[in-house]
Amino acid sequence: MATDRLETIIERDDIDAVSLATPPFLHYEMGRAILEAGKHLLLEKPTTLNVEEAKELAGIANAHNCVITLDFEYRFVPEWQHFAELLSSGYVGCPRLIRVDWLMSSRANPDRPWNWYAQKNLGGGALGALGSHTFDYIPWLFGSVRRLSASLHTSIESRPDPNAGNEQKQVDSDDVCAVTMEMANGAPCHVSISSATYAGRGHWVEVYGDRGSLAIGSPSQTDYIYGFKVWGAKAGEERVELPVPERLEFPKRYPDGRLSAFLRVVEVFVQGIDRGRAVAPSMQEGIYSQLLMDLTHESSRRGCWVDVPEIG
Repeated sequence: MATDRLETIIERDDIDAVSLATPPFLHYEMGRAILEAGKHLLLEKPTTLNVEEAKELAGIANAHNCVITLDFEYRFVPEWQHFAELLSSGYVGCPRLIRVDWLMSSRANPDRPWNWYAQKNLGGGALGALGSHTFDYIPWLFGSVRRLSASLHTSIESRPDPNAGNEQKQVDSDDVCAVTMEMANGAPCHVSISSATYAGRGHWVEVYGDRGSLAIGSPSQTDYIYGFKVWGAKAGEERVELPVPERLEFPKRYPDGRLSAFLRVVEVFVQGIDRGRAVAPSMQEGIYSQLLMDLTHESSRRGCWVDVPEIG
């Protein structure tokens, strides 16, 4: 059966869970309807348009005993899992500097069409597309954030609208994000994100500590999952590649790497349903990612540091 009506899906008694992969401006209304129908929710990132909406969805899920899982798939990529294990083992010691570069060319061409992605109020922009992932894996890997300072930019200010004869329409969503965070342990974390960088560096995370350094990165501009490698260096030694253990590898590699990772997210979603409680990445992680996104917008708007409150 195929349908373009959400009501048709949530009215069916033989459907227990729904995957919601619509643009972000539809997440709150559709997510609320799914949860109020008593169905579990696999939610695409970014979580919602703001943290208040995210918290409301969490409350509705609790009231209806529903599980929410967020599609933060980097937690399930073998190289990222290896990177996380090395960090947990104390490979770098106490972090002194964390650096994230995610520089892509996906929207570098100004002829790419104007659509919801070009509109800030609909959740468009590089911060929502890429930063939502970044604001999930930074707490996962390095702990909570104490405060942040951010600057958001729109470098391509208009795009052609194919539904209006290719008339140039204004773009007010960001395509370049620069964020500096102070982690709870005091370490600085510098984040550079862009969807408008021709021949950009790709996706990299580096951490430098008092015992050594670790890096994970992929130069690919087309594959967001495959192609990562992990490197490490103990204090005073040369950097070497650190192969991923066989036990972490995908059981099957699909042509589109996102599917390989997404299937692992689905496994966690099903585990949460079977246990009667969500497993990370749950709505708790979705709320925190959304909070950091909201505060990034606030900091950029006000031009100052903003504190990050603790959330339960």
